[in-house]
Amino acid sequence: MIDDLDKQILTALQQNARRSYADLAKQFRVSPATVHVRVEKMRQQGVITGTVATLDSRKLGYDVTCFIGIILKSAGDYPATLARLEQLPEVLEAYYTTGQYSIFVKIMVRSIDELQQLLISKIQAIDAIQSTETLISLQQPIQRQITP
Repeated sequence: MIDDLDKQILTALQQNARRSYADLAKQFRVSPATVHVRVEKMRQQGVITGTVATLDSRKLGYDVTCFIGIILKSAGDYPATLARLEQLPEVLEAYYTTGQYSIFVKIMVRSIDELQQLLISKIQAIDAIQSTETLISLQQPIQRQITP
């Protein structure tokens, strides 16, 4: 169970994970040891699962973000298909969903040509996939994490 101080620490770390425990302690009027203990407790509980650098995909040349809805031939094809999709570095996220699609994936590639090659030679080449629908993202006006 996390309390209000834990939530404040999590919010501050989401904004800047490089802040020192001393800086956080000063902001929340507690000791650095208290912040350290709280952060370690949340790591052990799995609330904090890691610390990552946020990259600007466009500055790295990834200009095309899209979402692909995948319809499988059979529900039993899910584990093997997921394993194949996991091997593709262009697949950033995958969701097992209800509704029209069996799997919904987020993809980033450098160009439309690269997207076409990925679809034809890698994704649609998976035998268990019955069909796909691709939605190209024009912009991402909202990007945030869950509020603790």
